[in-house]
Amino acid sequence: MSTVKYRLNDPRLAPRRTKLEIPGWAGGREPRTDGSREQVWHCVPFSEGAQYGIELFYPYAFELHVTTRDGRLHLDADWGEPPDSGVQWPPFRNFGDTFYTYQILLDLKVEPGMAVRTEPHPRFYTDRTDTVPIAVPALIRNWWPMMFFCVFKAPVEGRTHIFRPNEPFAQIIVIPEEADFQLEPMGEEEAAERELQARRIYSNRPKLAAGTEWTSSTDTVFDGTYRHLHRAAKEKARGT
Repeated sequence: MSTVKYRLNDPRLAPRRTKLEIPGWAGGREPRTDGSREQVWHCVPFSEGAQYGIELFYPYAFELHVTTRDGRLHLDADWGEPPDSGVQWPPFRNFGDTFYTYQILLDLKVEPGMAVRTEPHPRFYTDRTDTVPIAVPALIRNWWPMMFFCVFKAPVEGRTHIFRPNEPFAQIIVIPEEADFQLEPMGEEEAAERELQARRIYSNRPKLAAGTEWTSSTDTVFDGTYRHLHRAAKEKARGT
């Protein structure tokens, strides 16, 4: 197990492993049963992807509303007096009207060969209000001692992104520092093996899905095939 160490300018920034909020941004407590409404947490790949990183929380006691009006970016909040720490105040700044920055002052130390990457928080993809901040992807390498600022995409004209106290606004994932891979087509033997694997799953789906099939309120049929194979793969990796 690797370790990510952190150093904060503001303890309220509160990094933690990303968690699904149910009920909340990850959906409601709908069981996997006929008549239920589909929820994103029903999908194992999404749930695993959403919980893969570190979530960051807006540390201030007041809301920040970021709006684009007449092509200009507006950052509206009751900032009050600047803190005694001498940090930039307000900590959010316009960046060309199409982006804005947050002086985050966050130090995440990862192990050699690894890096941190900023990205939108998973709740951005489930949001129906179009108010979730959009963190711009950035790769911070191991040798850089601190994230001085985080960049966000400005909302489109007439829309407002909202930062609320103790609400997650971005996710960070830890990845290899170098994208050390190349793309190449599969050979005939390898492609045939993968095709055979896919056909076996398809032909055995009724057996793999036994007892787990259900139809949602929008008449979409679901089953536990992926979940069963996922569980089996994990057990095999553990040697059980």
